[in-house]
Amino acid sequence: MKLLTRSLHTIFIAASLMATAAIGDDRFDMVIQQGRVVDGTGAPWYVADVGIRDGRIAKIGQIDIGAASQVIEAGGLIVAPGFIDMMGQTATPMIEDPKAALNLLTQGITTINSGEGRSAAPLGDDKAEQQGWRTMAEYFAVLERKGLPINTVQTVGHTQVRRLVIGEVDRRPSDRELDRMRELVREAMEAGAIGVSTALIYPPAVYARTEEIAALAEVAGEYGGRYYTHMRNEGDLLLEAIDEALDIGRTGKTPVHIFHLKAAGRQNWGKMQLAIAKIKAARAEGQQVTADIYPYVNNGLGIAAFIHPRHFSEGRARLIGRLDDAKYRAEIRDEMETTGGWENWFRHVGNDWDRVVIGQTTDKRYAELVGKSVAEMAKARGEDAWATFFNLVRSGAFALPQSMSHANKILAMQQEFVSFCTDVGPAGGSRIASHPRAFGSFPRLLSHYVRDLGAISLERAIAQASAAAANDVLAYDRGRIAEGLAADVIVFDYLKLADKATFSKPDAVSEGMRYVIVNGQLVFDDGRLTGARPGRVLRGPGYRSR
Repeated sequence: MKLLTRSLHTIFIAASLMATAAIGDDRFDMVIQQGRVVDGTGAPWYVADVGIRDGRIAKIGQIDIGAASQVIEAGGLIVAPGFIDMMGQTATPMIEDPKAALNLLTQGITTINSGEGRSAAPLGDDKAEQQGWRTMAEYFAVLERKGLPINTVQTVGHTQVRRLVIGEVDRRPSDRELDRMRELVREAMEAGAIGVSTALIYPPAVYARTEEIAALAEVAGEYGGRYYTHMRNEGDLLLEAIDEALDIGRTGKTPVHIFHLKAAGRQNWGKMQLAIAKIKAARAEGQQVTADIYPYVNNGLGIAAFIHPRHFSEGRARLIGRLDDAKYRAEIRDEMETTGGWENWFRHVGNDWDRVVIGQTTDKRYAELVGKSVAEMAKARGEDAWATFFNLVRSGAFALPQSMSHANKILAMQQEFVSFCTDVGPAGGSRIASHPRAFGSFPRLLSHYVRDLGAISLERAIAQASAAAANDVLAYDRGRIAEGLAADVIVFDYLKLADKATFSKPDAVSEGMRYVIVNGQLVFDDGRLTGARPGRVLRGPGYRSR
């Protein structure tokens, strides 16, 4: 009898504990109520509540809001995974100024992929003393100590390590120098970098041979990382550049991601179909290749990139110092007007200064004309357009050449392996935007191309902006609305979503984004930044805790 009594008592206690646990399991930090859930898988939307607990999505379905500490009424609104900016440049501005993320959060971006050739680490002695870190591990420690409003993943830049080891010069690295470059990549991968990135149209990276890049990609591949590339050419030699990227991936035994895929120059627009076919063929053979785009036909780059890279072989300062020489200017002009075989952006705009908008300049003569073309600036100042161009080169101006076509944008976004980017990253707060893509990329994608033109479905666009992109940056624990995954969630008004940024006002804030949640915390609340910093450094598979 005593045994039976003891057993009943034990059952009673166990039942009580289970009931208590059940009550605890029904509590939520936040419930998003009755939104139209577009879950990131590409499946049709459905109406449900989404419960969040301890930074993760705890339940999807019908939830008693009495069990929630915070409720977001989402009736009629879209609930989706946070977007991933596949080329967000750098997280560094957000260390001291969380408002730098304003342009990202108002687009629904919850994670950025940082690093394009250049990266925040590793640094040399002078920069390290100035910044307060030297290695990638030290940089990540600073980010985590300060906190971020959004997440970041980080690549180690080929340009970064080449400058540290070789400098700006046009030559191959010695075996010893290449070993040092590989060691810098190894240190970054063990700190949690997700791969190696290149920006191969800009000096000094343009001087690197395929073998050099492949040797660094191979190190990333050893740690399960990837090769991310702004390719060597996006116009006349687009297809050859894709071949090189694929070769680097095969040699390095690493997947390949192509930053902001484009066919630049009217003479090259027909190559987009061939470029996509080439990528599809590689994928069909089992090579993992992906790409991203931004939804604008004007790209953006330093206007000095209009000049042949050979003129930078002794450094930018040497080039600038020679620009007063009339014969040297004539040589550069003739090269830009007549020659191919290199990334000739003047040729890509049809030798027409009317198709080159200036987004930023420190030259006071043109400051009030930002947002206008080089031709318009020249006319306003009574100058020859070439004189204006060289003045802008000297000032380090940022140019927006109209080099692409809308048809190719649509064709690219219709590919399931394509995700999206701003190619800018943090540009709010004290930062200065120079291209409308900084504030408008994702709302423009969804409002103009998806809602207005019907180029792809809303479900497909969100899947590519979230789940597909999460896979591309190795962030497999987020990118979908699914129980157990990280709660990076956005809520927006699809009918009111609109990009407002223009060439003349590139920092105009997009409309329609209502709430942005990062790791379960509200960081954007119906038009205002909350000041919360729940963002994380999402480390790659090579991470070694020290």
